[in-house]
Amino acid sequence: MESAEIRRRWLRFFKERGHTVVPSASLIADDPTLLLVPAGMVPFKPYFLGEVKPPWPRATSVQKCVRTPDIEEVGKTTRHGTFFQMCGNFSFGDYFKEGAIKHAWELLTGSQDDGGFGLDPEKLWITVYLDDDEAERIWHEVVGVPKERIQRLGKKENYWSMGVPGPCGPCSEINYDRGPEFGVEGGPAVNDERYVEIWNLVFMQYERGEGTGKEDFEILGDLPSKNIDTGLGLERLAMILQGVHNMYETDTLRVVIDKAGDLTGVRYGAAADTDVSLRVVADHMRTSTMLIGDGVTPGNEGRGYVLRRIMRRAIRNMRLLGATGPVVADLLDVVIKTMGQQYPELIEDRKRIETVALAEEAAFLKTLKAGTNILDTAVTETKAAGGTVLPGDKAFLLHDTWGFPIDLTLEMAAEQGLSVDENGFRRLMKEQRERAKADAQAKKHGHADLSAYREVADRSGATVFTGYTHTEGESSVVGLLANGVSAPAAQEGDEVEVVLDRTPFYAEGGGQLADTGRIKLESGAVVEVRDVQQPVPGVTVHKGVVQVGEVVVGSPAYATIDVKRRRAIARAHSATHLTHQALRDALGPTAAQAGSENSPGRFRFDFGSPTAVPGTVLTDVEQRINEVLSRELDVQAEVMSMEDAKKQGAIAEFGEKYGDRVRVVTIGDFSKELCGGTHVANTAQLGLVKLLGESSIGSGVRRVEALVGVDAYNFLAREHTVVSQLTELVKGRPEELPEKISGVLAKLKEAEKEIERYRAEKVLQAAAGLAQEAKDVRGVALAAARVADGTSADDLRKLVLDVRGRIPGDRPAVVALFTVANGRPLTVIATNEAARERGIKAGDLVRTAAKTLGGGGGGKPDVAQGGGQNAAAVPEAIEAVERLVAEAA
Repeated sequence: MESAEIRRRWLRFFKERGHTVVPSASLIADDPTLLLVPAGMVPFKPYFLGEVKPPWPRATSVQKCVRTPDIEEVGKTTRHGTFFQMCGNFSFGDYFKEGAIKHAWELLTGSQDDGGFGLDPEKLWITVYLDDDEAERIWHEVVGVPKERIQRLGKKENYWSMGVPGPCGPCSEINYDRGPEFGVEGGPAVNDERYVEIWNLVFMQYERGEGTGKEDFEILGDLPSKNIDTGLGLERLAMILQGVHNMYETDTLRVVIDKAGDLTGVRYGAAADTDVSLRVVADHMRTSTMLIGDGVTPGNEGRGYVLRRIMRRAIRNMRLLGATGPVVADLLDVVIKTMGQQYPELIEDRKRIETVALAEEAAFLKTLKAGTNILDTAVTETKAAGGTVLPGDKAFLLHDTWGFPIDLTLEMAAEQGLSVDENGFRRLMKEQRERAKADAQAKKHGHADLSAYREVADRSGATVFTGYTHTEGESSVVGLLANGVSAPAAQEGDEVEVVLDRTPFYAEGGGQLADTGRIKLESGAVVEVRDVQQPVPGVTVHKGVVQVGEVVVGSPAYATIDVKRRRAIARAHSATHLTHQALRDALGPTAAQAGSENSPGRFRFDFGSPTAVPGTVLTDVEQRINEVLSRELDVQAEVMSMEDAKKQGAIAEFGEKYGDRVRVVTIGDFSKELCGGTHVANTAQLGLVKLLGESSIGSGVRRVEALVGVDAYNFLAREHTVVSQLTELVKGRPEELPEKISGVLAKLKEAEKEIERYRAEKVLQAAAGLAQEAKDVRGVALAAARVADGTSADDLRKLVLDVRGRIPGDRPAVVALFTVANGRPLTVIATNEAARERGIKAGDLVRTAAKTLGGGGGGKPDVAQGGGQNAAAVPEAIEAVERLVAEAA
């Protein structure tokens, strides 16, 4: 049975039993504590934590998941992988243990003709928690599993929690006996290789307290309602149903292994080391494809680094297998064809995925060559010093500058007999990440524990946003935080976070900056609002300072936003939508949004593109946008189902989490996007959009920056003034400026060359005189002098060599010339072969001279260069050189 069919049967089975089918969430986790979704229940976490009321009593999903803690083990074993699919069914206060157990047994053992998976009931073993008598009774008495195939295990194996205080409960796992060829009998308590776990049923019924690890925590009591969270590993079930030994031999991975083998001429199963590389390639290329499909782009931080790391591991393992050229296109083709059966969006978005992946491959192949040279140098230096450990700062440099994942450095260093100071590397990485995160965390959550916001949500419900239609309005203070903790009141001068029951203030999100403004209380107290965030779903927090009076929870209030700022931001946001569509029209669907920031009067827009956008294309895009403005198109927003939005062709931003109901912003017949931000009513209100240019911000990602409205006008006015001044200077018309200025620059360049030739000739004219004036110092001809100030280092070097060449070769000679350029002394010293035979070396002389000048220098025995800080010490430096020559001669 193919993996795609397993997925279809799962969803159909639970849909027929009253479960709402919830599409897989993006791999980009909507959780500040996670980079990527690592488990099937993550999208449902707010419901289990009580942060948000679940919209359905029952749900089912097949969730895409990525886990990378054991990435170094991928390929070395057949059990480790980075991407997997978790089939789950969930009950929120609806059915409990008996319902979950009966559903699981029916689906697993039901005949394939009737829509089940057709597993032999005799091969299924059950584990339950030590004291979960209820679960064992249901398995034995209701389902009919013999007691000898039910085993009780402890907290470590059969108890679930999120690792923090909150919901928890016992588990019951269903395991499949793969037979004696996989080990001794005795059930999962004895051998988890033979008795492989395929489905875990979590009975979420208790609340846990503080504690560490999987076992050291206290059970505080029962939850108000009992929930079910189950997870079946699709790849593990596929392994069983397809009759193969491990997940790498299942349909979605074996085809990638075979393609990698075809490209390199290596057969899977031929050797242990090449099998490891083939498995790494298969797993990592599938994971990379799924991540790019969900909008992740390669980078040096966060989830972008995860993607870059696994892509580069895959590419390098292909090189180890013998590949010499690009391989990603062929591997992607296989992954998209295979996984596209389950996720059609991969096929629809194929071009963008290929663009991002191929750009990363090209960048890495260049990096691999340059970085390998850097690594080889570091290895050589380490070995020369007698070391066996590559320093952590070298590994960090390779990562930070050359994009080398640490595991790549580890592997390449190990191949040359060195280990790596991983602790030093990770310390430097941690310092860098902490610096980057500090500002973002302080901005998003202040210094408050998230539980304080959840308490407000539990007590007062979600904040009602009125800002789509109102810029001010009445409300009440339902929550107040001062210095990160809940407070009943705050005084004048205090920095506070105010939660209102309803607000016209827009909280930062979707690329749109937050509103600012004022909250005035009935008592006369005033809070100046400087930022607005939504740290937990549904709770809008107004951050600001109490300007006058005392703010008390429960007080009536009147909230007013800065209307001028809001309108300027709305213009920028609408302009962003127009820019997005115009870029897609010009470059194709690969120009998908990768981020944005809409601020008053200006915006920046990030989009996918493997190369720079030509200036002519950017000009065309700008013209198209402004033509749309002149059409005076209405901007409308409508809330609809996600399915209807897709049917209408609405564009969604990668990485954003959308619910069942979404807001679609339509700009005439030109643009249609999912968006929760604020916009103008008509494109005529934008006035003007001016694109300032575009630049690279990462592999395969470009950034356009632009001005809108009055800001765009002011920019053009300044440009016009500059153009007018230039036309006056060159005595020409504006359209003649490029040609005339180019002509002036060409003449200037030619004049500079002529001046350089004249100056060089003048400098060299002094050579004959300097050679003739060389003094004899104990048999050595010494030409030491200060030449014209301003002489360049290059000209000084030429002069020194010219003078040396004019002194007969059989006579020992030293030429030491000095100059002062930009206030700093410079020296170049040369010796001929006869002087070097006497032990007189240019490098030694330069070091002495440069030290006298208050600097340093060095070079080869025949010619060396140095400099310093003290120009007044040049005569003293000349004397020092003469003394050293006398001593050596």
